[in-house]
Amino acid sequence: MLNRLSSGRPTDGEAEVRYLDADIRILRPGTFVRCAVTGEAIPLDDLKYWSVARQEAYSGPPQVLRRLHPERYKALLARST
Repeated sequence: MLNRLSSGRPTDGEAEVRYLDADIRILRPGTFVRCAVTGEAIPLDDLKYWSVARQEAYSGPPQVLRRLHPERYKALLARST
């Protein structure tokens, strides 16, 4: 992704990111963002899931489901127990 690269070495720490439809724009350099659901650090190179409308990142599909469709997430958990 073109917007992930910035001139110079990225600083260690949390990046500030603008989430776009098919890309991200780095507003403040860093090496990771935080999952909006778990708080887990997500390395920018591994970032695959985010919400443009909510401007937040997710560490994986279960976290997307939990955040955007909590009723489906609860039903899924109930079926698996």
